Amino acid sequence: MPTVLYERAGRIARITLNRPEVMNAIDGDMPGELAAAVARADADPEVHVILLSGAGKAFCAGYDLAHYAADPNNRITQEMPWDPIRDYQFMWANTQHFMSLFRALKPVICKVHGYAVAGGSDIALCADLTIMADDAQIGYMPARVWGSPTTAMWGFRLGPEKAKRMLFTGDRITGVEAARIGLVLKSVPAADLDEEVEALADRMSRVPINQLAMHKMVLNQGFEAALIASQRLATVFDGITRHSPEGLAFKARAEQVGWKQAVEERDSGCYDWSADRPFDD
Repeated sequence: MPTVLYERAGRIARITLNRPEVMNAIDGDMPGELAAAVARADADPEVHVILLSGAGKAFCAGYDLAHYAADPNNRITQEMPWDPIRDYQFMWANTQHFMSLFRALKPVICKVHGYAVAGGSDIALCADLTIMADDAQIGYMPARVWGSPTTAMWGFRLGPEKAKRMLFTGDRITGVEAARIGLVLKSVPAADLDEEVEALADRMSRVPINQLAMHKMVLNQGFEAALIASQRLATVFDGITRHSPEGLAFKARAEQVGWKQAVEERDSGCYDWSADRPFDD
């Protein structure tokens, strides 16, 4: 079954992340299939707007940690000494697949319900406009251990101080808070999310493609060079986080107790990854 679905309805291309049984967690296929769907929409002369969403209970819960963290046979964490370029090539490819949303000539609206967390937030924040349900949650919890957001969109959208507040804590925030601080365009009650997004997509779809493309290119151009430099650094750092002493401790803990417990310990702040044991308090 494809991990990404594609359909066109009139002037709107609908791209849907399609691993609902695991809240659309990212596996090895999804990034490339997402980029292919974006390219298909971008090449279609009938498509004016791309609408990105997730099937099931959430937009995207991040990378599939049952595979990437808890599986002792997974080699995303290499034997030491590790090869940083091999790691970089893997993660840079995923980053560029996500950035297809940013680079597409057609504008992209992202609809977030449930969760857009960890790698899922990387995807959502690459869209041009992101609308969340009030009760949806967004955040980059691996900022606490085992990750650096490779698309570097937090600073691009929030500025340094608010981005630091999110990445220094790894906290999740609701759609209401995300809209208040300017991370996303707006937040609406969950029952109104579909109607709100459809109305915006319809309004935008009535604008000529060349107008939409020119506005997007001009606005993105002012940030793209600095963004690429930040992404290269963040992608290198992401590999370092997974091969640091604390990152290796997290991986071992996930193998030992399962990724759900390891993530709970990470997010609650009750585990000292430097000492590889719970905090004394």
